[in-house]
Amino acid sequence: MMPETLPITDLTAAITASRKISEDVSVITFECPEIASVARPGNFVNIKVNDTTQPLLRRPFSIHNVRGNSIDIMARNVGCGTAILAGSPCFSTMQVLGPLGNSFDILNPSFDTALLVSGGIGTAPMLFLEKQLALQGSGCINFVGGRTSRDLLLQNLSNCRTATDDGSAGFRGTVVELLEHDIEALGKKSRLKIFACGPNPMLRAVAAFSRKYGIACEVSLESIMGCGIGICYGCSVEVRAPGGGIETVLLCREGPVLDAGRLVL
Repeated sequence: MMPETLPITDLTAAITASRKISEDVSVITFECPEIASVARPGNFVNIKVNDTTQPLLRRPFSIHNVRGNSIDIMARNVGCGTAILAGSPCFSTMQVLGPLGNSFDILNPSFDTALLVSGGIGTAPMLFLEKQLALQGSGCINFVGGRTSRDLLLQNLSNCRTATDDGSAGFRGTVVELLEHDIEALGKKSRLKIFACGPNPMLRAVAAFSRKYGIACEVSLESIMGCGIGICYGCSVEVRAPGGGIETVLLCREGPVLDAGRLVL
């Protein structure tokens, strides 16, 4: 993961498009050139959905895509904040703080093929990452998992391999079991690196898989966040320290992208 020195902007941004891509997930577009011009795959934004105290805290969202002066975020309607966001009409304005956090390390790659592993709403940062990988000529395979076919969010992703717990689409089993099924053939063709985002139990399984096969791996962790800039300490997680033992870090400062070797399994 690369250290970040990006300029952070808190601006009033207008929604220019909003569309549902599943029963409870929407992609919302904001016009914010200051963020779009410097954002990198893995960065996130922290959005205040209205001017009231309900909800009080901002909501963090991975940057799903960058198109010109606009950024897209992917939001699942799970509470009052995301309900307001998903239900807001075009030309509504919200406070958008970003870009925040660090990014996936894809510069000077030591890999030929990137395995983008995601589960559920964890596909959110993968489109932006896939586009940047394509620009530098790196191969890419998306491994996408979900409980059922309704949980697979594949819009605009390419070269997808899918897994569902109930077998309603693709491989029957978890996305990590699908990786186990495919790894021998994949490893014979090229040097690999894994980039993963999804529920934390899935990320721990991906980390264990990467250690087992000696594959470089980065994971983007999910956490509750308040400020997004290291003031509130709401996103503290325990990870393995470089010199051994356990240490506590703030995901908004040292993450959300971490080397999978740092996860406590």
